[in-house]
Amino acid sequence: MLSKRTWIGVSLLGFIGALAWAVENQFFNTFVYDTITPDPRPISWMVAASAITATLTSILMGALSDRTRTRWGRRRPFILVGYLLWGVATAAFPSAALFHPIGLAVGMAILFDCVMTFFGSTANDAALNAYVTDVTTPSNRGRLVSVLYIASAVANLIIYAGAGMIIERWGYFPLFYLIGGGVILLGLIGGLLIQEPPLPSAPVGSYWGQIADTFRWQSLRQHRDFFLLLLAMGLWGVAQQIFFPYLLIYLNHYLDLPPSTATLLVFIAILFGSILSAYPLGLLTDRWGRKRMAALAVLFEIIGLSAFSLARSEATLALTGILWLGAGTAWGIATNAWSKDLFPEDKRGQFAGYVILFTVAFTMIPGPLVGGWLATHYGIPTVLNGKPGFIPTPLIFQAAAAATILAALPLVGVRVQPRQNTPNQT
Repeated sequence: MLSKRTWIGVSLLGFIGALAWAVENQFFNTFVYDTITPDPRPISWMVAASAITATLTSILMGALSDRTRTRWGRRRPFILVGYLLWGVATAAFPSAALFHPIGLAVGMAILFDCVMTFFGSTANDAALNAYVTDVTTPSNRGRLVSVLYIASAVANLIIYAGAGMIIERWGYFPLFYLIGGGVILLGLIGGLLIQEPPLPSAPVGSYWGQIADTFRWQSLRQHRDFFLLLLAMGLWGVAQQIFFPYLLIYLNHYLDLPPSTATLLVFIAILFGSILSAYPLGLLTDRWGRKRMAALAVLFEIIGLSAFSLARSEATLALTGILWLGAGTAWGIATNAWSKDLFPEDKRGQFAGYVILFTVAFTMIPGPLVGGWLATHYGIPTVLNGKPGFIPTPLIFQAAAAATILAALPLVGVRVQPRQNTPNQT
C-alpha cells in the first residue's frame, strides 16, 4: 500500500511537471513563431535539440540515480534540485527574444530550451519515473500511472484554458514567469513529501559499464519484450509529433481561431479525453491487460485524427479532439505501465532513460521535421509581422493517422507474461 504522503507528493510533482512540459511543448513553439520568426523550421530544430538533450539526460542521470545512495534516498536529491533549476530555466526562456538578429534569437531560444529540458528530464523523466516504479507493483501500477495522467491532464487543462488569455492580455513573459515559479514551489513541496523505499543493492560494476552493458547482444535478447514495446511507443510518438507541435498554430492561423478559442477547444478535449477517462482506463489496463488496451488505442487514434483533420466547426473539433486525445491517454497509460513492469530492479532509472530515448529522441526529431516539411512544402504561404512563413494544413493530421498504424506492428511481437508482485511499502 502506498502512503497518502506518497500519493500527494507524486501527484504534485506530476502535476507541476506536466504544467512545465505543456508550456515547453506548445507555447515555446508559438512564442518562437509569433515573436521571433513565423518560419516553422526553427520550431522543428528546437524540438529536435531538446529531444536529444532529454534523451541523453534521462539515460545518464537515470543511471546515476540508480547508483546514488544518500540519507535523502537515491531519487529524491535529483527531484529536489532538478525541479528548482527547472523552474528557473523556464522563467528565463522568453529572454531569447531580446537577442538580435533573428538567427541569434533562434539560437538562444534553442539553447534555453535545452537547458530547461536538461533539468526537467533529470527531475521528471529520469528520477520521478524511476521512483514511481520503485514504489508500485504490476497490480497497482496502472492506477498510479493513471493518477499521474490525471494530474498531467489537469495541468494541461489549466495551461490551455488560461495561457491563451494570459498571452492576449499580458504577453508571453508573465506566462513563463508564472509557470517557472510554480515549478519551484510545488517541486520542493512534492519532493519533500515523497518517501523513499528501502534501497536495493547498487548496480554491479562501473557507471559507464552499467550503461554499456545494456547494448550487449545478450542483454538485448534478455530484454527483448521491453525493447519491442519501446519500438511501438516510439513509432506512436513519431506519429504524434508530426502534428502536435503545430496544433495551436493550425487552430490559430489555418482555422482563424483566436488564441482563447483555440485553447478552450483543447481545454474541452483534455477534460473529457484525459481527466474524466484516465482513472477508468487505468483500472481497465490493470484488469484487461496492457496489450489489449494498447491495441484498441491505436484503432481509435487513427479514427480520431482522420476525423479531426476534416472538422471545421468548434463542436466537431472538440468532439474529434476528445476522441484522439482519449485514445492517446489509453495508449500512454497502458504502455507506460507495461514498460515499468519490465524494468530490471537495479536499473530502473537507467531504463526510464531508455523510455525517453524511444519516446522523445526517436519521436521528437523525425516527427516535427516531417510535420515542418509538410507545412513548408504543402502549407499556405503567409507573412506575419512582416516576416514570411507557412501555415500548416490538415495534411499533418492525416499523415499522423497513417503513421499511427506502424505502432501496432512491433506490439504484436511483445509477449504477455504474468509477473510476480513484490509489495513496496512507502
